[in-house]
Amino acid sequence: MNASVAIQVLPTVTDDEEVIRIVDAVIDYIKSTGLSYYVGPCETSIEGDYDQLMEIVKNCQLVAAKAGCPAMHTYVKISYKPEGEVLTIDKKVTKHHQE
Repeated sequence: MNASVAIQVLPTVTDDEEVIRIVDAVIDYIKSTGLSYYVGPCETSIEGDYDQLMEIVKNCQLVAAKAGCPAMHTYVKISYKPEGEVLTIDKKVTKHHQE
């Protein structure tokens, strides 16, 4: 795994329930990719191959549009090591979610 991304899709709709419905459609798509992911309150992190992740980023916007989103803002953070492994989601957050 040479990359991870954090993606936040913000639909430009006024109804909160509509925002949730569209974001849920995007998250369902991310789940369907089979990659390791983590849903947070403001963004979703995904791990995998750089090229595959870039395709997923593009598709997240297409999924939102197909769900009826007329426009959106999408924010993406990328961690990339062409010749190595990036830190995993588990290494980054597990210690903060243990009781």
